[in-house]
Amino acid sequence: MRTAVIAGASGLVGKELVYYLSGSPEYSRIHLLVRRQMENPGDKIIEHLIDFDQLVDFSLEERIDDVYCALGTTMKKAGSKDAFRRVDLEYVVTLAKRAKELGAHRFLVVSSMGADPKSMFFYNRIKGKMEKAIRKVGMETTIIVRPSLLLGDRKEKRFSEEFSAVLMKILRPLIPKKYRAVSAGKVAGSMYHMALTASPGLHILESNEIQDME
Repeated sequence: MRTAVIAGASGLVGKELVYYLSGSPEYSRIHLLVRRQMENPGDKIIEHLIDFDQLVDFSLEERIDDVYCALGTTMKKAGSKDAFRRVDLEYVVTLAKRAKELGAHRFLVVSSMGADPKSMFFYNRIKGKMEKAIRKVGMETTIIVRPSLLLGDRKEKRFSEEFSAVLMKILRPLIPKKYRAVSAGKVAGSMYHMALTASPGLHILESNEIQDME
């Protein structure tokens, strides 16, 4: 049986990952890296309250198989480009490096449709730089998922995203699958499936592939 680490467990995709892994017979233990304790985390779950600025010092006394990274923020929540870069780029890359040092076999990360280190858009550029950096880490298996707009219940309300989600639902039949909004549960499910089935190497799932996955 496997042991997993989930970073970003309180977010949309992170919460769904906790659901999938805690109910899976493939995993005997799940370690959550969190800033604050979660409610009713489950029997298999061990929470680690950490300062993500000190992520380089994180360690476990047992073997790790899979590291799931669903870390991410928004410009509004981060407050500045530097703060956004720290969460969506630096924390993620540090986690990938630490995962390899701790002997993990697979690193799975949520990126974004349009990720490109040369993009004119700051968000996409940071995601692209993150992807480029984790590829260089040299994990046995690296799995990157690039969802479009995420659907799910958020703690904080984001008017622009809610409006976009409603609009995309109305226009769904006219929108190419790659650009359609995708549920956080579908993203988490695709990551779980890939962790169990993917061969060693680099795998990138675009949003349409995420939606097609059973």
